[in-house]
Order: sequence, then C-alpha cells, then structure tokens
Amino acid sequence: MSLLHQRWPGLDLGHVALGTAPSPVRRLDGLIDDIDLWIKDESRYGDGAWAGNKVRKLEWIIPEAARRGTNTLVTVGGIGTHWGLACALYGREHGLSTVLGLVDQPVDDHVRQQLARLEASGAQIHRYAGVRQLRRAAPWLIASNIRRGRLPWYLPAGGSNPVGSLGYVETALEISAQVRAGDLPEPATVVTAIGSGGTAAGLALGLKLAGLSTRVFGAVVNDSFPLDAPVIARLATRTASLLSARGATDLPSVGAADLVTADDWLGTTYGDPTPASTGMVERAARLGLALEPVYTGKALAAIADRARELPGPVLWLNTHGPR
Repeated sequence: MSLLHQRWPGLDLGHVALGTAPSPVRRLDGLIDDIDLWIKDESRYGDGAWAGNKVRKLEWIIPEAARRGTNTLVTVGGIGTHWGLACALYGREHGLSTVLGLVDQPVDDHVRQQLARLEASGAQIHRYAGVRQLRRAAPWLIASNIRRGRLPWYLPAGGSNPVGSLGYVETALEISAQVRAGDLPEPATVVTAIGSGGTAAGLALGLKLAGLSTRVFGAVVNDSFPLDAPVIARLATRTASLLSARGATDLPSVGAADLVTADDWLGTTYGDPTPASTGMVERAARLGLALEPVYTGKALAAIADRARELPGPVLWLNTHGPR
C-alpha cells in the first residue's frame, strides 16, 4: 500500500507499484568537499526496463489513465527524453499506447543512445524542429489518436501534472520515514534538477505534509517554459487540490518561499552539456555512479557551486535510471 493510502485509507486515487520502495539513502563522501552530502538513489527505483524518477510519476498516471477510460497517452519531450521512454515502456506493460511529440536538442552520445531506445520502444514518434512547431502540432497529435471514441490523455513534458507529481509527494513521505528510522539525518535541503517541475512540486508539498523543515533547491535545466519557484508552487497547490478532491484532509499550503530555483547551470539551452556538468559526471563515475550531463550532472554542479551556502545536511536525488 502506498504511503499516501496509509495516511488516507479512503483516498480515491489508484496506485500501481512499479518499483521497490524505499529507494536507498547513504552518505556520499569523496564527491564534493565542504558539505554534508547524502544521496537518495532513485536510479534504483523501477522493476521494469527503465528506472529513475519518471517511474514514480507513472505509478499514479497509469491507474488514472484506466480511471479515465483511455488506452493512449500523448506526451512530449526532447529527442533524448527519459520521461518519454519510461512512459512508452511501462505504459506498454499496462496496455497503454504512447504517442511522443519530440523536439530536437543538442546531440551527444547519450542522446543518440536514448533516441535509439525510443525508436525501439514501440511508441509512435513524431519529430519537430522546435517547441513552436510541436505546439502547433499538438492538437493534431491528440485528434489523430482518438480510438473508438476514446480520447487520448495528453500529459505534459515529464509527466508533470498534479497526478504525476503525486509520485514525489509519496517520495517525500518516504524520506520522512527514512529519517525516523535513522537511515539519514533530517535534510536541511533536498536538491533536484528541474526539467518540468513535477518532482520539485511533489517534494515541496510532501515535505511539508510530513512535517519536515527541509527546503527544496531546484537546478533548472530547461528553458522551454517558465520553471521558477512561483510556477513550481502553483503545481504543488494543484496537486494538493487533487488530493483534497479525492479524499485527503489537512493539507498544507505551498508557496514560492518554500523552495529555491536557479538556472545558473542550464548552459545555452535545454539538453546542452556544460563543462561543469560533464566534469561532475566524470567525478561521479569514479565513485561508481552512472550519471548524465543534462540533469544529474547539472544538479551536482549546483551543489558544488553552492556548497558553502546550502544549509546542510544536503540530500541529492539521483534521478538518472537507465538499465
């Protein structure tokens, strides 16, 4: 049973376990000096062909799709999207077809490998030169995938809607349980990359719900749409409204002051590896951590740059999950 259902047994939301909880936590020594750094290794989360933070979102999205009576998910991302691949693979296992609208991004070996995985996933793929072209095509993608009168469900990039964000409300409650169990000290700061906002929004809501004073710090890695603290707080508020509508009570409010976001580590555009992020990937590899330079490398670069400013202990989410 999910932690949210344990808290509210009558919660009218479906949940399907796609990974084994809790994902492990441990102190991370030897990577960044001058900081008490811990890792919550979401790269271990997922029992299928893909792991990582996107699996958490799909645990709530897949049963909600069944509730809505749809058998097709339409979603978007870059040509190296981890979200799109997780959606295609886990959706297929649960009888859902996935339609992907993909936009070009800077290409490196990781993106090439990821695009090959996407092409082999069984998803219906449509590629576009940029976000503007994708936005114009989105209504056609939806209309052309109506099956026997059943509308597809459109999911934003990263699965970052109120349903998907529940995955990280759940994860925040998991962090709280690990603190109570003595697996880690209560973090002063949780650091994550922000590519679409759902992970940070769910954490911000869930940490307050758990009664922790932990603050979210998000390294923004996407310049396709606004992802500042007020935007993330609004998504957290919409997630709380969904919980309330489905039977949850005594929910906290989340405002922009409950988290910090910064885009100092973005680079020139989404998907652009920077020297700092590439360097962090290489340093992490020497400790046995397989990362990538677009999300996890940039989040670590943010920690390294702000090591003397971030309140500690710091808990970093390793969200990268290839198999």
